Amino acid sequence: MSTEATKTLKTFTYEEVAEHKTHDDLWVVYNGRVYDISNYIDEHPGGEEVILDVAGTDATEAFDDIGHSDEAHEILQGLLLGTVEGGVIKEVKKAYNSESESGIGFPVIAALIFLLAFGAYYYVNNQ
Repeated sequence: MSTEATKTLKTFTYEEVAEHKTHDDLWVVYNGRVYDISNYIDEHPGGEEVILDVAGTDATEAFDDIGHSDEAHEILQGLLLGTVEGGVIKEVKKAYNSESESGIGFPVIAALIFLLAFGAYYYVNNQ
């Protein structure tokens, strides 16, 4: 999100965010931005308990520690309410995807190496 677009978002205080910490009214701060995740909590793959643990707080460290996918970051963007007063917004790193780098994922390469080794073993032992 550009800095210009960020300026047009509503700004909330940490105290306002802290008022929204129940299952049906749940806000979190991530990376200087405020998100309303009330409608997503039941769909969260990790369960609702992990989200309820950070309800109404800055969840940046908890979110980053898990290593969420690019898809998770996209879902989060759809839940954006605004920014938090005094919050620092940093560039979010994309999740690493080995297939996008090389075109072939590590498991495919490992399977090919295994098949080549097996083929060589079979050839040598059946001569």
